[in-house]
Amino acid sequence: MKTAMIWGASGGIGQALVARLLQDDWTVLAVTHHPTRLAGFTPHLFDANVADPYEVQLTLNAASQVVTEIDLWVYTAGDISAAKTAEMSPDTWRRLIEANLTGAFLTTHYSLPLLAETAHLFYLGAISERLALPRLGAYAAAKAGLEAFVEALGKEERRRRVTLVRPGAVDTPFWERVPLKLPANALSPQTVAQQILEAYQQQHQGRLDL
Repeated sequence: MKTAMIWGASGGIGQALVARLLQDDWTVLAVTHHPTRLAGFTPHLFDANVADPYEVQLTLNAASQVVTEIDLWVYTAGDISAAKTAEMSPDTWRRLIEANLTGAFLTTHYSLPLLAETAHLFYLGAISERLALPRLGAYAAAKAGLEAFVEALGKEERRRRVTLVRPGAVDTPFWERVPLKLPANALSPQTVAQQILEAYQQQHQGRLDL
């Protein structure tokens, strides 16, 4: 049986992935900082703040008691907030960088020993060149940093596949927190989840623009 670990499992895309993988009889390790949203959804549910090294380590230690290795690993955790540079508090800036970038590093760093030699890692990014918009500076900076991190990781982990997923608009609650209108052609979380699983089956590497 294949095993998957989903970080940010209570978000729109995370939930869609967990649901589809369970439907396909995967063993799914679902990690979220909001476990009540997934209560009863999956037997292997972990509560962790991705920006806290100690909590991430505890989660991986617990995961190692459930599975011996992970085949599919997905980082969908993130956060967003809209504010001009003059108005954004340092705490908000730090929170966005931690959720979208630092968390990706920490979860990767501590997960690597548990990953199968042929594991496939996916990171939920964005089409960063479109994000340099007023009030989205922190989010744009974090996603641009994530792209650089994932590109470098792909060169380091030659035996494993590393994919940066760059969807356009996705119909999730994120849009309630930004001063933008959800485009009519926004993707559903289920569509993004399906594209990730197809990329896994096709052994895709590098960027995956949706």
